[in-house]
Amino acid sequence: MNQIKNRFIALLLAAVLAVGAAGCGSSSGSSAASSAASASAAASSSVQKTTIKIDALKGPTGLGMVKLMQDAENAKSQNDYHFTLDTAPDAAVAKLTSGEADIAAMPTNMAALLYKKTSGNVQMLAVNTLGILSIVTNGETVSSIKDLKGKTVYSSGQGGVPEYAFDYILQQNGLTPGKDVKVEYLSEHAEVVSRLLSGKAKIAVLPEPFVTQTLTKCKTAKAALNLTKEWDKVVKDGSVLSMGCLAVRKDFAQQHKEALHTFLKEYQSSTTYTNQNPAAAGKLAQKYLGMPAAIAEKAIPNCSITYLDGTEMKTKIQPFFKVLYQYNPKSVGGKLPDDGLYYQP
Repeated sequence: MNQIKNRFIALLLAAVLAVGAAGCGSSSGSSAASSAASASAAASSSVQKTTIKIDALKGPTGLGMVKLMQDAENAKSQNDYHFTLDTAPDAAVAKLTSGEADIAAMPTNMAALLYKKTSGNVQMLAVNTLGILSIVTNGETVSSIKDLKGKTVYSSGQGGVPEYAFDYILQQNGLTPGKDVKVEYLSEHAEVVSRLLSGKAKIAVLPEPFVTQTLTKCKTAKAALNLTKEWDKVVKDGSVLSMGCLAVRKDFAQQHKEALHTFLKEYQSSTTYTNQNPAAAGKLAQKYLGMPAAIAEKAIPNCSITYLDGTEMKTKIQPFFKVLYQYNPKSVGGKLPDDGLYYQP
């Protein structure tokens, strides 16, 4: 009797479950979809952005990044960018090699030097600045490179493109650096500006935006010679004076390839924004770089901010490295860098 009773209860329970399943049939799909959507939303909200530490220089490379800095602060960037700012390339080099930065801005020849020094663990990501150097005077008249004979010129960027490019231009004009022209190197561009404004220096090599800054602050200062034009006069192969680039540690690039490509796209957009919107970018420069907005706005059109990556970057900069190498092999590490220097997206 008990067996019959238990079997009846089992059948009744099965029937109830079957009806319940049939009754929920139409809603089970939406319930599942709703659960999936919720899970997806939760997953999306909990997706960890890749953190990338970037060291910029307080100059054209920083100006090209200000929109990206704003997007990162407003959580509108696809990666989590942490920015630091330096005034001298040596500091950027130290941060990149120590791992304090994953990406750093520096003179193009320093990327080549680091590539050799680290046995290939530093690569050039993108060329971001072309010619921006000028001879600025305050109380001297300079109409040509040959007018510099017997003069003292103050500069910064020793060991970088500013030194080698200026020396090459002097030599091609028949002047020997250190003999015909004395060049005093200071550690930062700002020091050169101060020396010029105080009257302690009468001739200086300066990059933008420091040229604009000097001319704005000192009515007697003049931009006497554009060194990009002087470079173009003396090179014979059409090489372009390529001043600055971004470099990346190779191990970071290999481990975060997708995030790195996202960064390159967002950085390229940021450089375009700066070039097309100097007034707005100038305001961002005041916020993120501590640069007066009016000076930044005025300087941006002269900063030659660009974006070259991959094969285009390699094709454009190799002739420039060849000129530096022929002038002074040490400028690029003793030999021309091989293709491994150039990161290919």
